Amino acid sequence: MPNKEKFFVAVTGCPTGIAHTFMAEAALKKAAQQAGVAIRVETNGAAGIENALTDEEIARADAVIIASDKAVEMARFHGKRLVRASVGHGVKKANELLSRAMSGNEAVYHHEGSAEVGERKTDTSDGESLGRLLYKALMNGVSNMLPFVVAGGVLIAVSFFWGIYSFDPTNAQYTPFAASIFNLGKLSFSMMVPVFTAFIAYSISNRPGFVAGFVGGLIAANVGAGFLGGIIAGFAAGYFMKWVLHITRNFPRSLEGFKSIFLLPLVGVLVIGLVMTHMGDSIAAINKGMMAWVAGLEHANPLILGVVVGCMSAFDLGGPVNKAAYVTGTMLLAEQGNALFMAGVMTASMVPPLVIAFATVLFKKYFEKEEQAAGLVNFILSATFIAEGAIPFAAKDPLRVIPILMLSSSIGATLTYWFHVAVPAPHGGLIILPLVTHGMLWIASIVCGGLVGGVIYGFYRKRKYLAQAASTAAPLNNSLA
Repeated sequence: MPNKEKFFVAVTGCPTGIAHTFMAEAALKKAAQQAGVAIRVETNGAAGIENALTDEEIARADAVIIASDKAVEMARFHGKRLVRASVGHGVKKANELLSRAMSGNEAVYHHEGSAEVGERKTDTSDGESLGRLLYKALMNGVSNMLPFVVAGGVLIAVSFFWGIYSFDPTNAQYTPFAASIFNLGKLSFSMMVPVFTAFIAYSISNRPGFVAGFVGGLIAANVGAGFLGGIIAGFAAGYFMKWVLHITRNFPRSLEGFKSIFLLPLVGVLVIGLVMTHMGDSIAAINKGMMAWVAGLEHANPLILGVVVGCMSAFDLGGPVNKAAYVTGTMLLAEQGNALFMAGVMTASMVPPLVIAFATVLFKKYFEKEEQAAGLVNFILSATFIAEGAIPFAAKDPLRVIPILMLSSSIGATLTYWFHVAVPAPHGGLIILPLVTHGMLWIASIVCGGLVGGVIYGFYRKRKYLAQAASTAAPLNNSLA
């Protein structure tokens, strides 16, 4: 029975809101059950905030655990003992986080400033390192941008079923319905950079940053500065508006409406708009040069590119290194229509769960019953482009398992580039197979990477199993002697 005298609340959230969010939730609940305490977990996933914590629950809680790489509404936790960690630690070190919360030794959280009327203020500083703040802001932009990317990419790809030029009224392939789908996808794609930029700024300085960031992102998109321009505009808008909020903090309460509705949007849009207008062309030139260099690797040396993309994607399985590869692929797809690079990125993230799935099937006796069941689920996770299914296995022995996953992903990505596979959508896994150029070769690349890694990992588990059996038998033989 849980000890009702001990009650904790937690918030989990990862940039994409797909797997880590709910894996951290499950890990924290399991840790609480083992410790005999009660816990309530709020998740900030792809569908938004679910199981939101109530004010009564927060007031009753002995401590708060934040395991999130996204901006969290922090004003509500003022005066509570707080444990802060990445969502990855929530998955891998849930017991440690709960132990810290139970110890009663964590510092009491004091929220700086106050939220606007009717609006909860998001976490923007409060003791975190600058690097982590920058990462969370960037990932906040990525997570909110992704739905626009996925919807736009898939709709554009679907329109090609009627012909690659079915959207062009001057071409014989023109089909009005296909053109409508194409235009919808293009419109969704056009919102990517503004939304990305706006939410970077929002995570730093809330709604004032959002307005300036959105306009900065529109300018970046219009002048061809792309994601690089979006990143610069987002952070510039966020920190500039944070400074403006600071210097206007002593405005009389009677002027709050004037400040929030008129002054802040006007100053933010004017300053960031002028900066991006004058810097846009220079940033665009740098951005295009970077894109051309990365795209050139596809044909010049697919082996090197495959190894780089494969290692990045499998290194932290949905973490910041993996996201860097994914955002690069998304950027090339959005700005240049480069579906070749995206194919390697998607392959490299689909291989790790397939490695686990093959290993648990081919070397079944060397895995526990719970691992066998999780291995079968990884077939589905691989097919749907969710790399995080491999995390529980990698977390148990990272120094050996992660290199196997990196090798496997590198094989899959390299073969994908070698076969010139083109994936025109930024998400979906095998769901988008009908849209893929050289689809069967793509599947072969994924299976090859997964099978090689599965056999290597399986033999490693066999060796480990036999070694443990031998060490257990040795003391028994000695005692009989």
